[in-house]
Amino acid sequence: MSERLIQVARVAGAFGVRGEIRITTFTEDPMALPGYGTLLRDDGQPALTLSGARPVKGGLVARAKEVATREEAEALRGLRLFITRDSLPPPEEDEFYLADLLGLSVETAQGEVLGKVKAVQDFGAGDLLEIQPPAGASWWLPFTRETVPEVKIAEGRLIAVRPAETE
Repeated sequence: MSERLIQVARVAGAFGVRGEIRITTFTEDPMALPGYGTLLRDDGQPALTLSGARPVKGGLVARAKEVATREEAEALRGLRLFITRDSLPPPEEDEFYLADLLGLSVETAQGEVLGKVKAVQDFGAGDLLEIQPPAGASWWLPFTRETVPEVKIAEGRLIAVRPAETE
């Protein structure tokens, strides 16, 4: 699939005995998920179409037209759910989605290229950018105002302060 996919949720398992699915959401508003229509697998193929949902801690409990039993719901545990990037509403002025950072050139204020953004992760202590340099192993950069003072999506780059340990 040529469109970029954005992970918005993961199936946590079955909920109850009637085929409901517990879903961990990665959206600001968990209840936005049913509004995206058919959720996709990581290969772009249709996965689930939510027909009803209610919020719970950490996500939501939903019914999907593809799931009728608890066993079917449980078999989906771990399934990552995606939407296409163009399914998201446009960001406000001076805002962006973290997914929009992927592939951006990472440069110093002096124009030195440090690499490209390979991934954005949050391991619990805040967002980290995985930077792939032109040669060698990738490294992590905290995504804070101090380490990334400027993000220029339209120019395809961001300005970063090089950590001392990578100099």
